[in-house]
Amino acid sequence: MAENYRNESMVDVAYSYLKEVNKITKFAELFDAVCERIGLSVEQKEELISTFYTNLSLDGRFVTLGDNEWDLRINQTYDKVHIDMNDVYSDIEEETKANTDLEEYDKEEIEAEGLKDDDSDEDDDDRSDDYDNPSKLD
Repeated sequence: MAENYRNESMVDVAYSYLKEVNKITKFAELFDAVCERIGLSVEQKEELISTFYTNLSLDGRFVTLGDNEWDLRINQTYDKVHIDMNDVYSDIEEETKANTDLEEYDKEEIEAEGLKDDDSDEDDDDRSDDYDNPSKLD
């Protein structure tokens, strides 16, 4: 198939390639095939590899399957490519709960989490009011 790919974007060429081979492909193999079809030099390849990877990642037609393997989203079932965001959010929540550095919490957060600031006395609130009222400082 002697098509002219020089006027197409790299991701469009990648789409054509994956549609043609119809198999999961390693990124390096995909990149080399795209560069060969477009006719890029070694220097051009080195300059464009990161841009190509970024564009491939952002293009909704492609999906990474782990191990730096790529395929067309239409070739994969939903359960293989879907990321359950509840798992991601629960990991973040666990990390947040593990953070007990009280300096990062304000008073309302400390009370809401049921945490106690060991560095402060219970009288701290009373003393802070003293600074607001100069007559109490005497």
